[in-house]
Amino acid sequence: MRRREQAMLRIPPRVAMIEKFSHDARGIARIDGKTTFIQGALPGETVFFKYTQKKKGFDEGYLLSVISPSPDRVEASCPHYALCGGCSLQHLRADVQIQVKQEQLVDLLQHVGRVEPLSIMPPLVANHWHYRGKARFSVRFIEKNKTVVIGFRERQKPEYITAMTQCPVLDVRTEPLMRALPAFIQTMDEPDKIPQIEVAVGDDGIALIIRHLNVFSETDKDRLRYFAKTLSVRLFLQPTGIQSVHLFYPEEGDELLTYTLLRQQLTFQFHPTDFTQVNAALNQAMVTQALAWLALTPEDIVLDLFCGLGNFSLPMAKLCARVIGAEGSATMVARARMNAQANGLTNTVFECINLDQETGLFALSAKQANVVLLDPPRTGALTLVKQIERINPLRVLYVSCDSATFARDAAVLVHEKGYRLLKVGVMDMFPHTAHVEVMALFQK
Repeated sequence: MRRREQAMLRIPPRVAMIEKFSHDARGIARIDGKTTFIQGALPGETVFFKYTQKKKGFDEGYLLSVISPSPDRVEASCPHYALCGGCSLQHLRADVQIQVKQEQLVDLLQHVGRVEPLSIMPPLVANHWHYRGKARFSVRFIEKNKTVVIGFRERQKPEYITAMTQCPVLDVRTEPLMRALPAFIQTMDEPDKIPQIEVAVGDDGIALIIRHLNVFSETDKDRLRYFAKTLSVRLFLQPTGIQSVHLFYPEEGDELLTYTLLRQQLTFQFHPTDFTQVNAALNQAMVTQALAWLALTPEDIVLDLFCGLGNFSLPMAKLCARVIGAEGSATMVARARMNAQANGLTNTVFECINLDQETGLFALSAKQANVVLLDPPRTGALTLVKQIERINPLRVLYVSCDSATFARDAAVLVHEKGYRLLKVGVMDMFPHTAHVEVMALFQK
């Protein structure tokens, strides 16, 4: 045991009164004048907790028991919740979770961005359970009892793996797979050489990606084929990096899965390793809301930046004159072009451009777009918004997966570039976690 951990064990548990939430869904208490973040505690509660770290500026701990519970506290639905790090908010009512996320967004806009939106829109929500269509699990072979553990890493001890046979946030179609995988991996010749398994769900089936450190024996290959056939999954193998992922079974099968936006009558093909939104129902609602907020006309020209495989580009192309999609991944640009062609859309152009570099904006400045849709990674789009005048759109729809970087970028758009924040709202893409998506409409 490390010296720091030994020191923490010697500190007796304490009582704390929780004042509010942190942005990562931990309760905040003030103890001896010092801020303390307590995992599992809710605002308004009095709790008994154990320290895990004491630092110069703040302390950290985890909940031992609740002395005075919040009326919003509920029993977690997942049997693994006490250990598993996959979720962090199952102990809070689902309708309150999204309210908290909305309040945190408004707080960030006020204190980080110094921005006051004209309208705060109702949160966008969908299913709270069985919503997740993608997951990556760690795998570990326990030599002592010759068993295999598969699951997410533990919340308090991420070096350990939660032994899971079910997950109530995963797509219900994965349940037979989750139950069968540990025992199956245990039968293989080298179960200790499989560190990771990924699952991806499409409308037309399930893909399983197995990361393996050694070449499989012919006996194991036969086992893998039989397992994939029995569970009706497309089995991919990954011997090295992400580029090594290849379809193993069925050998002549299609590597691509599909998902559909029913309201827009569009079908997308994607590889299991492609980035896609993990919550299909919320994605449908998000795209529909984006189109409603933009209110595109047949004269509009739209730049879709960080366009991916065309999740927003194709629906917008049905309503406007032209969509130019830009994306840093050549693979995703090729996928977007393929999806546009498969859906019969001829008014789209997709280009591979590094949007994190200033040179990317030079390539976009001649596009004469009057609308921009931004859907950047968690790092945000600071480089782009600082030079947005090169494009000079009348409207900017910003879809963010990080409230803090969004608030930072919103400050630039409003205070430096002359835009007004017309409306903003949160979207519950990942219920029972601290993660939240944001949609905002800016206009000159």
